[in-house]
Amino acid sequence: MQPLHNRTDMKPIRKYLRNHATSAEATLWTILKNKQVGGLKFRRQNSIGKFVTDFYCPVLHLAVELDGEPHATPAGIEKDIKRDRYLNDNGITVFRYENRWVFEYPDVIKNDILEFAKQKGIIRE
Repeated sequence: MQPLHNRTDMKPIRKYLRNHATSAEATLWTILKNKQVGGLKFRRQNSIGKFVTDFYCPVLHLAVELDGEPHATPAGIEKDIKRDRYLNDNGITVFRYENRWVFEYPDVIKNDILEFAKQKGIIRE
């Protein structure tokens, strides 16, 4: 049985996505990396099964996904529904934000993550 996280066969895809990040992904990574949000470690372009998440926090079992225009198409919406269902079935919560939120409301994203961590008892007030 293959591992669920960061399967070897997904490595080239993860590497490509890291090297070709959108501006929103690059900006959010500057916020999430080095445990800057509540001391929580995030991974960038982490694969879970056959899907690659934009950002993943192992201790929270939380995927943070940024959605650009391709996600707004009927095919993109359907793909996101299947991905979210798969992740949820594997105990992973998914937070989705439009790309523009990274630039317009970065504090909302950070606060959502911190509040979720508090609810799970990972960090305290």
